[in-house]
Amino acid sequence: MSGRISALLRHRLVWPVLALVALLIVDVVHTPGFLAVRIQDGHLYGGPIDILRYGAPLVLISVGMTLVIATRGIDLSVGAVVAIAGALACLRIQKLRDPSALGGVLAAVALAVVVAAALGLWNGILVARLRIQPIVATLILMVAGRGLAQLLTQGQIITVNSGPYHVIGGGFLLAVPVPVLIAAGVTVGVALLLRRTALGLLLESVGGNAEASRLVGIRAGGLITGVYVVCACCAAVAGLMISSNVSAADSNNAGLWIELDAILAVVLGGTALTGGRFHLGGTVLGALVIQTLTTTIYTIGVPPETTLLFKALVVIAVCLVQSPVFRAKVFRARSERRSATATVSEADDGATAAAPSEQEAIHR
Repeated sequence: MSGRISALLRHRLVWPVLALVALLIVDVVHTPGFLAVRIQDGHLYGGPIDILRYGAPLVLISVGMTLVIATRGIDLSVGAVVAIAGALACLRIQKLRDPSALGGVLAAVALAVVVAAALGLWNGILVARLRIQPIVATLILMVAGRGLAQLLTQGQIITVNSGPYHVIGGGFLLAVPVPVLIAAGVTVGVALLLRRTALGLLLESVGGNAEASRLVGIRAGGLITGVYVVCACCAAVAGLMISSNVSAADSNNAGLWIELDAILAVVLGGTALTGGRFHLGGTVLGALVIQTLTTTIYTIGVPPETTLLFKALVVIAVCLVQSPVFRAKVFRARSERRSATATVSEADDGATAAAPSEQEAIHR
């Protein structure tokens, strides 16, 4: 029995699951009806639905980030791509004669995704062809991209009034929020593509040793470039979700620091930053943990000025209990203390048994 429990605790997903359950318990204690899901006007509402809905952009970006990290890379520019995609789409829709025209909205969405793909291609070329370190290559776009988004909007918040565009981030289909359906569809599609074809194995091979993969005939450069393009496209769709939900493009705050949340989600899901094996399901779980943590912070009323500190402390705690090295040291120290206590107790019992009693000494 203890062996099964020990094996369960060593599973990479058990600690994120426990963290998610603990956060939900805190929410339920503070708000008893938090887990209640209801149908209102034909739409699903409730705490869990809000977590899924507002966590959809993070799930999308985390899925793309997983592919990049699997190749031993990193993409710090996804937040800037989120801002650029939202700004481009809103600017295009604002210039339409009829902002509610479905064709014009689809053209604006396509423009945002195509530009994001070009930005991802730029990152991929810098990393795969010019051999610039991924953190440096994407840091360039992280800084310049945010400036480009502000240049496009001239530092203003661009508002739009378009029903079809609002559906992307705030609509419902069959009572389910559209962002949840989009995120689920993209995740399932990527998972099937990676696990039903050789692409997933090739990515793990490139992440494990890119040079050895190239020598055996794998086009490592093309794969690395491709994952940066996919990651940028995921960020673009997330940017469309965020801007359409509020019917506005805020190039200064949209997607701000979301790249750090995505990296945390990937790590919490069990994917190592050193590349190689990746766990897409764990990434989705990690993204939900982070979104639930954000929701919990607002639910329990943590002061806004301490929100980031509180979030960092919780994430550190989860990462520590998830670390096999940390758990081994803690449990080893506890085991050693128990062994020492047992040894001292046995020594005391032996000394008591060996020593003659006072009456026996007098009798002798």
